[in-house]
Amino acid sequence: MLQAKDIMTKKVVTVQPETSVIELAKLLASNNISGAPVVADDGTLLGVVTESDLIDQKKKIHIPTVVTILDSVIYLENPDKMEKEIKKIAGATVGDICSKKPVTVSTVTSIEEMATIMAEKGVHTLPVMDGDRLVGVVGKKDIIRTLIS
Repeated sequence: MLQAKDIMTKKVVTVQPETSVIELAKLLASNNISGAPVVADDGTLLGVVTESDLIDQKKKIHIPTVVTILDSVIYLENPDKMEKEIKKIAGATVGDICSKKPVTVSTVTSIEEMATIMAEKGVHTLPVMDGDRLVGVVGKKDIIRTLIS
């Protein structure tokens, strides 16, 4: 059974929170990758940023629906979601647009488990951890490449 350590990319392209969105776009395109781990100066994993985060910057804002009854305003949707969308759209750095709670896997996570995580959680870039240390990354392209080989 194949595990993360067998298919992961070991030469990980990482970014820091202060990396600009423009630099990120160039980095993803020039390395032909769909996402990158966000790390602190000491190498600590802080999050993950993907092409989807860049695309989110260009989407339209959805204003939550509200109902007014007797001078009370009732939100039919979560207004916090709109606030997060606005922050992401206005973001100038990776730290502004990245996912702060990344889903990670260990070196011994099976390919089936990684595929399930990607499908169920809607993530396409999985940092591979050995304890607290980032040792690789598995992207959707890595799993697809494994399926065809």
